[in-house]
Amino acid sequence: MIQATALLLATLALASPAGAETVIAARTIPSHAVIGPADLSLHPGRVPGALDDPAEAIGREARVILYAGRPIRPGDIGPPALIERNQLVTIVYRRGDLEILAEGRALGRAAEGERLQVMNLASRATVTGKVTGTGAVRVASGPQK
Repeated sequence: MIQATALLLATLALASPAGAETVIAARTIPSHAVIGPADLSLHPGRVPGALDDPAEAIGREARVILYAGRPIRPGDIGPPALIERNQLVTIVYRRGDLEILAEGRALGRAAEGERLQVMNLASRATVTGKVTGTGAVRVASGPQK
């Protein structure tokens, strides 16, 4: 399998413009792992749809298993999750001067800015909100003062 990938990369390298490189996984990276500089290498040649700058992948989280020697595509990575499934989180409802905080349980994993379902532990109601940079889940908001 690795030989087939190497052959594909070599074929594309011959057809690529000079100086073009593709970011590949230097080792097999499990899903949900944060990618560091040692996890990546550059391969001469350009693979359509793959990353060409390692900086675009460093510090991001693998959304799927990234196999050694294979190109990394933008859809294979994303921002690291701030909230894990079953984690206790703060639910924030804010409308004008009114702010209500409640404790909830995350029903999935999510990164900052992503939508997440959370179960309110007091009422057992399930609500959906956006994850904030602090790891809280904002379920509604109105005009801020």
